[in-house]
Amino acid sequence: MTERMPVLFVGHGNPMNAIEDNEYSRAWIEVGKSLPRPKAILCISAHWETDGTQVTAMEKPRTIHDFYGFPPELYAKNYPAPGSPSLAERIRSLPGLTTAPDLEWGFDHGTWSVLARLFPNADVPVVQISLDVKKDPQEHYDVGKQLINLRDEGVLIVGSGNIVHNLRMIQWDEQAYDWAAEFDSKVRQWIHDDNHEPIIHYEQQGRAAALAINSAEHYKPLLYVLGAKEAGEPVGFFTEKVSYGSLSMRGVRVG
Repeated sequence: MTERMPVLFVGHGNPMNAIEDNEYSRAWIEVGKSLPRPKAILCISAHWETDGTQVTAMEKPRTIHDFYGFPPELYAKNYPAPGSPSLAERIRSLPGLTTAPDLEWGFDHGTWSVLARLFPNADVPVVQISLDVKKDPQEHYDVGKQLINLRDEGVLIVGSGNIVHNLRMIQWDEQAYDWAAEFDSKVRQWIHDDNHEPIIHYEQQGRAAALAINSAEHYKPLLYVLGAKEAGEPVGFFTEKVSYGSLSMRGVRVG
C-alpha cells in the first residue's frame, strides 16, 4: 500500500522567500526533507480565484510571476516541474466535485515560491486547483473532504496562503498587532483541538477575525487542508510567527 501522505498549509508571505535565506525558507527546506516522496502534488493557492472550480491539466505548466516591484533575480526564478493531466482527470472524477480543466494558468507564486523550497529539484508532478469565488467557507472545506482519498494514492496536498493577511496594515518591523497575534493564536488552538467550526465560520469570531481576514483568499486554502484531515490525526506547526504586524507565517502539518 502507498503510505498516506501528510497535508500542509504554508504561510507563504513575501515571494522573496523563494530566493532569500531566512527563517521561513529554512523551515520549508527542512519540512521538505522530512516528507515521504509524493507521486504528485496538489496545490491550493491564494492567488488563483476563478468562477467555478478549475484544475490545471497541462503537461508543462508555466511559472507565473504574478507580482511587481521585486528584484530581477525573482523574475528570473522558474519552477519547471511537470504537470499531471492524469491527476487532473482523477480530481475531476471525484464524486461531488465539479471541476473544469485549465490549460492556461500554470504555477502562481503561491505555489512555486513554496515548492521551490520543499522540492527544489522540481521533479514531482504538480497540479493546482482554483478557489471558486462563488463558494462559501463551508463549501471550500467540503471540497477538502473530497480530496482525502488522494492522500492514499501518493498525492501531497499543499494549501498556500496566510491565516492573517491584512496588507493594508503592514508595518515594517516584526511587532505583531494585538489582534493579529490573537486571531493567529486562536486558530492554532482550534486546529490543535480539532475544532474546525469556528475556523470555517470565522465571520462570527469578532474584531480580531475581521481585521485578520479583510479579504479571504489567503485564508481559504487552510479550509481545504483542514477538510482533508481525518479526525484525530496529529498536527504540528513548523513556523509560528506573525511578521510585519499583520501577516501570519504559520505553517501547519497534518499527519
